[in-house]
Amino acid sequence: MNIKGLDYNTQRERLVMPEYGREIQKMIELAVSLPTKEERNRCAQTIVRQMENKNPQLRTNPDYEQTLWDHLYLMSHKQLDIDWPYDVNDAEKILTKPQPMKRPGSEKPYLRHYGLLLAETFEKLKSMPAGAERDELTRQTANQMKRSLAAWGHGSMDDEKVADDLARFTDGIIQLDLSTFRFDQVQKPVTNESTGKRKKKK
Repeated sequence: MNIKGLDYNTQRERLVMPEYGREIQKMIELAVSLPTKEERNRCAQTIVRQMENKNPQLRTNPDYEQTLWDHLYLMSHKQLDIDWPYDVNDAEKILTKPQPMKRPGSEKPYLRHYGLLLAETFEKLKSMPAGAERDELTRQTANQMKRSLAAWGHGSMDDEKVADDLARFTDGIIQLDLSTFRFDQVQKPVTNESTGKRKKKK
């Protein structure tokens, strides 16, 4: 909606640094338009003092003055021709957003129901020599996989899936013989559905 005489923020130019407000931005635009460098220098000094008052928490930083002048440089769209008291060539780094951190295990989303620790265990099993130590770690891993599947699948525990997944994630090195391998007893997690059924019986 566009009503004549009303000035909406959504219709204005987006502020480079909203924390200073639109009045400071207008002052900077005025400074850029001044005809002489002497006038622009004086105006810039005044603007920086106003910026400091607007953002007093910057004073806690040892290099806050450098920061203020960097901000002025950026807010002027690098158009303010003055004798800069600080080097502002690296000012644009302030606006650079850090790269998002990769969540551990996110590169293998198909392992999310097993978790990062089990994913690391699969890698360890691949490099272990055959023997009693690997057999014991295999037993513990398979049982933890079954517990994880039970929690993830609301009680579904498929021995064959555990065996297939363990073989797949260890590149075929670990093969469970389901005819001889015995899983630990795993209790099915209590779900809202089963809780509701018990309440109805009362």
